[in-house]
Amino acid sequence: MNNNHIEKVIPVFSAAFALIYIVSVEMNWALFTYHPKIKQWGWLVEPSRDGPPMYWYGWLVTSTLGATAASVIALPLLKNRPTPYWLGWIVPLLVILSVFYLFRDWFLR
Repeated sequence: MNNNHIEKVIPVFSAAFALIYIVSVEMNWALFTYHPKIKQWGWLVEPSRDGPPMYWYGWLVTSTLGATAASVIALPLLKNRPTPYWLGWIVPLLVILSVFYLFRDWFLR
């Protein structure tokens, strides 16, 4: 894959990562769970074992794999088109606004 192809899929990756991340957090689609108190890992979402579990690592991996798949699928579609730079900025900004909306009660305390 040459630099021109990478330049075309980076905005797609960024947009897909942001969208998949917000959905992963809201739906709790973590590929694995870390239990820091007992230093154990588990597949998918697990309930608390001894203290609060951490899903953040699982959300990141879920988002990365999903965004990578979206980029690979988009590559042939973008091969002969201009690079959609706006996509890498507008979608993450919309996701940031949606996070503010979803957590509005926390911000308005």
